Amino acid sequence: MSADKVAPPPPSPTPPPPSRPRPRPVEFSKGVNGLDKVVLRESRGSSAEVYLYGGQVTSWKNDHGEELLFVSSKSIFKPPKAIRGGIPICFPQFSNHGSLEQHGFARNRVWSIDNDPAPLPTNSTSKACVDLIFKPSDDDLKIWPHSFEFRLRVALGPGGDLMLTSRIRNTDAKPFTFTFAYHTYFSVSDISEVRVEGLETLDYLDNLQNKERFTEQGDAITFESEVDKVYLSTPTKIAILDHEKKRTFVIRKDGLPDAVVWNPWDKKAKAMADFGDDEYKHMLCVEPASIEKTITLKPGEEWRGRQELSAVPSSYCSGQLDPRKVLQGC
Repeated sequence: MSADKVAPPPPSPTPPPPSRPRPRPVEFSKGVNGLDKVVLRESRGSSAEVYLYGGQVTSWKNDHGEELLFVSSKSIFKPPKAIRGGIPICFPQFSNHGSLEQHGFARNRVWSIDNDPAPLPTNSTSKACVDLIFKPSDDDLKIWPHSFEFRLRVALGPGGDLMLTSRIRNTDAKPFTFTFAYHTYFSVSDISEVRVEGLETLDYLDNLQNKERFTEQGDAITFESEVDKVYLSTPTKIAILDHEKKRTFVIRKDGLPDAVVWNPWDKKAKAMADFGDDEYKHMLCVEPASIEKTITLKPGEEWRGRQELSAVPSSYCSGQLDPRKVLQGC
């Protein structure tokens, strides 16, 4: 007589896949050549990287992982050379508008984490943010004899917007004067397919013609040769339209009346050791700034300058990009 067959035990339920840990909004790590950096991550996937060297943002990615800032493949990432790309901080001097080195010295000094930042009334809810502080060293005071505290907050908003807020306080016993710029390098598909809206009909200083003053003509700024202009009394919103990527960058700014537009084009690109010969085709600098009218701080006074960057799909109207709709709707 055969033994009764025993039914096999039912299969054990498949355990659910382990949930992916949520990315931490702020992480500290090492970057190129061992330089310290801070990585910011927003829960929807956007990110930014900030190097303590220069207090410089070197990456800003949307929630698809697309890089929105330009950093040269030949950038050296080695002090005392400034990092070529991202968002260099130009302080206390923009360009050669003064007696200091080009663009001042804040962009090639090591900043510190500000562990006790003063609260800001705006964007204080962002968890993906970092506060940095820069104070002059004894060597800095020899070349620019003014004591100050420069506080910088870099934050990612819920929609992936990138916000930089600078606060500069005079901690000296005498007034001082400075110029300033966020030297922002945007990544574009093809410079010949890019236009800038919001600066038409404005006066500008042309750095290629001895800072001579002109008035912008035409409906939009397009690019077919080297450009280095300081636009004056600019609006609080400027748009950069990338036709090929159907993407528009919107710059919102506060406390920064000027806007620098720069592309080195081919000859100057080849003359720069830390810039690829053809990289000018894939970058454009539009830089919120305060240059024409210098900023003076009395002892104890504080100045604040802010920029907020957004990347949005471009609107179309009769097959053409409609930047006014973008500017009005953002």
